[in-house]
Amino acid sequence: MIRALARRWKNWKQPSLMRRLLLAQMGVVALLWTMAIALLLYDSYEDPEMLKFDKIFNTVIAIVKNTADRPDKQQETIAAFDAALMEAAGDGDGSADSSSVLQVWQSGRLIYRSTAAAPVILNTGLNRIETVKAGGREWRARTLASPEGDVRVMLAEPSVWRLTVTVVSRGYYLLPLVISLPFLVFPAWLSVRLALRPWRRVSQETAERGPADLTPLSYMPPHKELQPLVQSINSLLQRVRDSTSRERSLIADAAHELRTPLAAMRVNVEALKEQSTDERQRELMGNLLRSNDRAARLVGQLLQLMRSDAVSDSALPVMLSLDGLVQDRLAMIESLASARGVELELECEDSVPVLGERESLVSMIDNLINNAIKYSPPGGTVVVDVSRDGSQALLTVADQGPGIPHTLRERVFDRFFRNPDQSQSGSGLGLAIVKSVVDRHGGEVRLGETASGGLLATVRLPLAVAEAPQPLLCS
Repeated sequence: MIRALARRWKNWKQPSLMRRLLLAQMGVVALLWTMAIALLLYDSYEDPEMLKFDKIFNTVIAIVKNTADRPDKQQETIAAFDAALMEAAGDGDGSADSSSVLQVWQSGRLIYRSTAAAPVILNTGLNRIETVKAGGREWRARTLASPEGDVRVMLAEPSVWRLTVTVVSRGYYLLPLVISLPFLVFPAWLSVRLALRPWRRVSQETAERGPADLTPLSYMPPHKELQPLVQSINSLLQRVRDSTSRERSLIADAAHELRTPLAAMRVNVEALKEQSTDERQRELMGNLLRSNDRAARLVGQLLQLMRSDAVSDSALPVMLSLDGLVQDRLAMIESLASARGVELELECEDSVPVLGERESLVSMIDNLINNAIKYSPPGGTVVVDVSRDGSQALLTVADQGPGIPHTLRERVFDRFFRNPDQSQSGSGLGLAIVKSVVDRHGGEVRLGETASGGLLATVRLPLAVAEAPQPLLCS
């Protein structure tokens, strides 16, 4: 429970564009509502509707004149009219801080006011709306007198600040927001999600790319906000592709150039070793020859790696017999296995065709078997198996060596990476070549463990269909 809450809190804390857009939309709605209320309050203050109607003032004047001889009836009638007026204006609570105020004078004497809490408000002139200060606050007031001048009626509304307090305190401002915003969240979320579909499509295509796929993104959105992003990604991929191509060319050229001096060095050292009778010198030259072999093997692996990376799709659709290739390579490697005291065993089904490029597949097979021989102990056995598994060709190579720890079985496919605990010398390119070839052929390679603790390498490649246009090439 605690972990689930912690994960939710972590997800909530993580910045989110979706959340920012939703909050922005809610903020815009709140801002527009605030501006509408502010405009309404300002308009009500600058141009009070109730103060503009002359009939209100004339009605009060008529009531005063018609009931002048009956003071009690006069007060009751004016109060009833005032209550109806306040109710029509929405000031039913009668508070002097927020309600309109009606005051009536007759013969210079104040005979009625809406509430005793309201101060006496006097205009400087008649028949005009003006701002009057009374009781420590501002009022918008208008006074109108009868033709004879014996009756004056004053109607006032509180200042805009008092109107604002009234609107907020009564919930006229917050209540619509509280009610409407929750119902706007889902439409806002849906609209943002629909609007972000092109963004998610670009993200999905980018996420599905493998590390070796540097081709431009196929999806080019028409939206002007996304076009610069996709163009920048494609430009970056192009620069990386160019840089990788230059790097590959440089490594291939350097490897080609190194082969000649290494071969010449080997010939000269072998000649000197044959002519020398000093055992110490012959031992040193033998060490030099072994170092030369390691350097030549590294150069050869670099060339294989560059060749496997440079294989074009047009070179792949050639039908090959995987079982024939494996048999041929085992015959070529038999002498190396015998020299190390390792026995090779082959378990092979007939006719396991695959579509591929011969040189790359030969390089893959050689590296798998050579690695197995290299790490197997003297007297050990390397078992190679070629079979069908549904629609796939299955190649497994099992040795009796120390194996590879589970935590390193993915990293050993990286170029130049080697198990730190491994005592055998090597370049760290063999399995990288295998991985590159298998990926190019649309297959899969996995490393496991045999019953004796050795390494089990499993390669799966798509079987060639019988209708493939290329003829079957057997070794």
